[in-house]
Amino acid sequence: MTIEQLQEAGDAALVVSIGRYHEDALAEVYRRHAGAVFALARRLLADRTLAEEIVQEVFLRLWNNPDRFDPDRGSLRSYLLAQCHGRSVDLIRSESSRRRREEKELTLAAEAGYDLEHEVWDMAVADRVKNTLQSLPEGEREAILLAYFGGHTYREVADLLGTPEGTVKSRIRSGLKKMRGELAGIGIGGGA
Repeated sequence: MTIEQLQEAGDAALVVSIGRYHEDALAEVYRRHAGAVFALARRLLADRTLAEEIVQEVFLRLWNNPDRFDPDRGSLRSYLLAQCHGRSVDLIRSESSRRRREEKELTLAAEAGYDLEHEVWDMAVADRVKNTLQSLPEGEREAILLAYFGGHTYREVADLLGTPEGTVKSRIRSGLKKMRGELAGIGIGGGA
């Protein structure tokens, strides 16, 4: 389709073209509806970065599963906004659940208290963890330090390191697996 044909095509025809992997059709749908999807996500999440991720996910889902849109059930804009709303609510719930879980864990840890023996053991383990961490390749070590000791999310670590988020996740996973194996070998923690 030419640019003029794309601009004149209805949403349903564009979705059919998306099903045939025509990127220009997706670009036209994005041009028409991304603003409304972003506005809804931004209003629900109150975070520009998260809203942008939701928009990307909504349009990626359309690209991967265009057949899920049924023009007989409503407009494409309504479909995209419903996808945006559902994904945004899921994200809000998971973040809220994570925060509650972390608060509960902190409260339990504070209530448990420590005795001298536990403190000595914890210091010994901390030294071993530090040494094990230092033995990791630089990329894995930096990512783990920022995520677990710096308190940053994967997304924030990726931004700080100028590295794709997927790479950061892989480096963290790989580094933690190496650490787990090495620490298990000396009797700290579980197996690899």
